[in-house]
Amino acid sequence: MAKRTDLSCGIPALDRVLGGVWSGDNIVLQVDDLQDFTPFVERYCEYTREAGRKLVYFRFADHAALLPQGLPAEVHELDPAVGFEQFISEILTVIDRNGHDAVYYLFDCLSGLAADWFSDRMLGNFFRLTCPYLYEYDTVAMFVLFRDVHTPLATRAIHDTAQVVLDVFRSADTLYVLPLKVFDRRSPTMYMLHSWEGEDVEPVTRSAILAGILSRSPQPWIDTNVDWSDPWTSAFVEAREAFEASEHGGADDEYLASLTTRLTKMLLSRDENDELFKLCASYFTLGDLLAVGKRMIGTGLVGGKSVGMLLARRILAREVPELAESLEIHDSFYVGSDVFYSYLVRNDCWWDRFRLRADDELFERAARIADKISSGSFPPVVVEQFREIIDYFGQSPLIVRSSSLLEDAYGNSFSGKYESVFCANQGDPEQRLEAFIDAVRSVYASTMSEEALSYRLHRGLLHRDEQMAVLVQRVSGEFQGRLYYPHIGGVGYSFNPYVWNKSIDPRQGMLRLVFGLGTRAVDRHDDDYTRVVALSAPMLRPEGSSDEVRKYSQKIVNVLDLEENAHVSRSFEQVVRASGPLLLEIFASRDTALESRARSAGLEDVFSQVLTFDRLLSDTDLPDRMRLILETLGKAYRHPVDIEFTVNFLDEEGYRINLLQCRPFHFTGELTHLRFPDPIPADLVMISTGGPLIGQSLATEIDRLVYVVPERYGVLPIEERYAVAQLVGRIANSEDRVRSVMLAGPGRWGTRMPELGVPATLSQIRNARVLCEIAEMHAGLSPDLSLGTHFFNDLVDLGILYVGVAPDRQGGILNKSLLGECPNALVRLLPDSAAYADVIRVIDAADLGGRAMWLLADTLEQRGVLFLSEACAVGQ
Repeated sequence: MAKRTDLSCGIPALDRVLGGVWSGDNIVLQVDDLQDFTPFVERYCEYTREAGRKLVYFRFADHAALLPQGLPAEVHELDPAVGFEQFISEILTVIDRNGHDAVYYLFDCLSGLAADWFSDRMLGNFFRLTCPYLYEYDTVAMFVLFRDVHTPLATRAIHDTAQVVLDVFRSADTLYVLPLKVFDRRSPTMYMLHSWEGEDVEPVTRSAILAGILSRSPQPWIDTNVDWSDPWTSAFVEAREAFEASEHGGADDEYLASLTTRLTKMLLSRDENDELFKLCASYFTLGDLLAVGKRMIGTGLVGGKSVGMLLARRILAREVPELAESLEIHDSFYVGSDVFYSYLVRNDCWWDRFRLRADDELFERAARIADKISSGSFPPVVVEQFREIIDYFGQSPLIVRSSSLLEDAYGNSFSGKYESVFCANQGDPEQRLEAFIDAVRSVYASTMSEEALSYRLHRGLLHRDEQMAVLVQRVSGEFQGRLYYPHIGGVGYSFNPYVWNKSIDPRQGMLRLVFGLGTRAVDRHDDDYTRVVALSAPMLRPEGSSDEVRKYSQKIVNVLDLEENAHVSRSFEQVVRASGPLLLEIFASRDTALESRARSAGLEDVFSQVLTFDRLLSDTDLPDRMRLILETLGKAYRHPVDIEFTVNFLDEEGYRINLLQCRPFHFTGELTHLRFPDPIPADLVMISTGGPLIGQSLATEIDRLVYVVPERYGVLPIEERYAVAQLVGRIANSEDRVRSVMLAGPGRWGTRMPELGVPATLSQIRNARVLCEIAEMHAGLSPDLSLGTHFFNDLVDLGILYVGVAPDRQGGILNKSLLGECPNALVRLLPDSAAYADVIRVIDAADLGGRAMWLLADTLEQRGVLFLSEACAVGQ
């Protein structure tokens, strides 16, 4: 028989959120205090009177009566002490007697039954029997349960059996409702946190508010299924008891310090001599560590990325507490590194991984292991904990991020080497859970990627213990119709290695900003641009004319499309038109020249907004706050740092910064000036540039120049461009590898779009000393290049100087005739490469008849020159 769908819980706006109340619904509300349940039960009971429906109230707990005075109801007073069998028999008899016809039922708080029967299991049994019985009679029943006081023996039974389960929170006198389960109903916003104010129940759309509310709600120890006698849990129980005692003066400082050190080793770092361990010991309290343990799945370390994020927040909280109101609260979860290790053992991957060796078949064997990892399974206890995370976040988008043991440490950033996976997090709870599990598998499998293994191999880390923890973060941003994204995503450096103007102070740092998700800032996108900000002069731009500003502005925005349930790229215009009200004037400027041309042509509704971020940088204090954040973190780390962050505006003046990641920036030393010989004869200049140059100033002989000829490369078909990249890699990594190699080629090195440059991988170019990009294959060279991306961090990690050459700009020279006259060693080095001798020129200093190739690159002056010389006195 079809269920009625025209019933109500007494709150029409909540009915709409739930897709209606249906006959047969058993509605369970989880609360921290019965006072938070009172408004719901009052409206529920009032509805029965107004709708003329019978209300039956089962009264059996020792709390105050839930039935409002004066409302008609059939009341049955019961005593749980008579035993389970008699108690449930009396309830079933009442249900039988009342029969069908949409009778409404109200039960006292179920939590008391577990206490009366000394068993969560019996509470679960009670619900498993009562709920389906009510469902068959097409009734509506409302139950209440205290949150976080029961084991899964009760809660899982209740959640599996009920039709509707709601979490209820109170924050700042406002009630919030988070649906955890709504049987057989769907809506795009159903599983979001909703606020109930007056007659309105509306979804909360901003991550800053969502995290603030949910992070303040009491949280359980998430690992509720472990044996309380195991060493991990016992250590946390001991620490928690000592911490609670210390709040009342009942624990001595030495004991607390020993517990803090113990938990630091369990969670953050096990090497007491490590710089990161010392920093953690300086800033984390026992309470901080307990808060981390409370949000962990499994055991083990939380990994480098999690440590960096948590440590940065602790540093700022202590050193600059005045920033607290500007920082978005985080409510992250952590999957311990032991879960990864157990996953490998469970899925028969451990021995394969253990036997990996640095030989010719390394990457092929690793790919097979990655396939096994991608299809593995987790034990039921871990799946249940994943489910708790999904229930907690509702339909808020998540990002599942790698956080390996070696990641984001002093000396090894692993920037972009491992996967991070966005989960738009739409669909029913089971669909969202499966997508989450797939994301964790992807992160695990990325430990076997060629890029990650090449990085480890190059840095001598292949056989270091590298386990993968996982950081689960709420995606910072706001729901905008079918899209979700933050206003600003970006990266920041406490030291600016790109000094394109003499007025820039590199010690004040820099930012790389995008509108939307920060993947646009950290991943290299060869078809688009970002805004580079020198924090010592925020309004200064590398570009010159307004035409260049427009040309090199961001045009593509990364967002989450909730209908497609995917991470996608859209044009800035598409995003603006699909979004609700935006404070667009803070981020974008009108292109008045375009508007004038449109009017002359009789065109209407022309989109003229250009992402300049001018008002953001001139009319807000964001540059000052970001400078303070970077300065504070760099001082604490005693090392330059780089961070990832978002910014979300609440109104024109108020915004929140979400600090997502922090790690040491492996740029060492100071930028220095060089002394150039003057003049350098023009016929001896091979390459010259007026910038950009990024890295340490360099005066060195170049032993080998690998030059990809732009006009020859530009006419090659796509597949042959990959062949060129492979040949370049073979030369750069040849056994007779010379001391100093410079690579020079058209467009962008490392691109994934061969039409825009040379698609060489990091492993192919890692032995270069200098990387030169020539703006001679496509319409212009990006003025910010790859600054701030994972690719840029790789260059810094490897000590590679970056040089950009634009022959049509001041100071830019590409002496094609001289480069063409020099002997080409390509075929001598690679006899099978003769077909590409006109595309790749390998110029060895040993073949130049006693002349040397000298490179002088001054990153402070933004001047560089590669030239031939018999002898050259070069000074700094």
